[in-house]
Amino acid sequence: MIETGLSGRFVIVTGAAAGIGKATATAFAKEGSRVALWDVNENSGRKTAEELANHGHDAVFQKVNVADSKEVDAAVAEVIERWGTVDVLVNNAGIVRDGQVVKWKDGNVVKQMTDAQWDAVIGVNLKGVFNCTRAVIPYLIKAGKGVILSASSVVGLYGNFGQTNYVATKAGVIGMTKTWSRELGRYGIRVNAVAPGFVATEILASMPEKVLDGMRARTPLKRMGDPKDIANAYLWLASDAAAYVSGTVLSVDGGLVVGT
Repeated sequence: MIETGLSGRFVIVTGAAAGIGKATATAFAKEGSRVALWDVNENSGRKTAEELANHGHDAVFQKVNVADSKEVDAAVAEVIERWGTVDVLVNNAGIVRDGQVVKWKDGNVVKQMTDAQWDAVIGVNLKGVFNCTRAVIPYLIKAGKGVILSASSVVGLYGNFGQTNYVATKAGVIGMTKTWSRELGRYGIRVNAVAPGFVATEILASMPEKVLDGMRARTPLKRMGDPKDIANAYLWLASDAAAYVSGTVLSVDGGLVVGT
């Protein structure tokens, strides 16, 4: 049995109301960590935190829009007031606003990605990761240790049709991860990213079965990932078992990148 060393650690998980974020917050709580669940979905987020608390875990929900640096700074201040420190940040929050950069038909532009689509995804998926990481770094430096984990994606490695904005953010997360690992390693802070493949979250559940079948067919393991698969990757990267791992991007994709 691997000793994770996560019992008693103080963890922030963004986008924790559902899907991978919920699974991640639950996984850390079961290891004995104290978890702050951040999300804009107050109903689901508060319900998840209450479920964890009812099972004896120390969990608190905070309504936070990670794209708003003032909200992030205020939320971190509340965590510090409550627990005194932060040990692990999981930058999991993310959204999609898909569309081709330019859709061309019969010699004309019929549609294009709007500023609103671009700005929304950049705000949450890229600026949000920056905001949250910047806010917790001073506390990690003071402690002389800490872990920062961020959600990239396999599409950040090989691109994806109709997702210019999303792919840009996930590739950007990889770049920030490598940069921060260089900047923060001297302070005992490890920085890594996880690149999920096709994961059976609420978003994918709404897609036609034909599309889901195609995703399974493209994956060498021939199945969708479970949110717990990604949560377990975050758990390992945050644990003492990964004490010498920093600056890496861990693909958790059933072999998808290899198979493309």
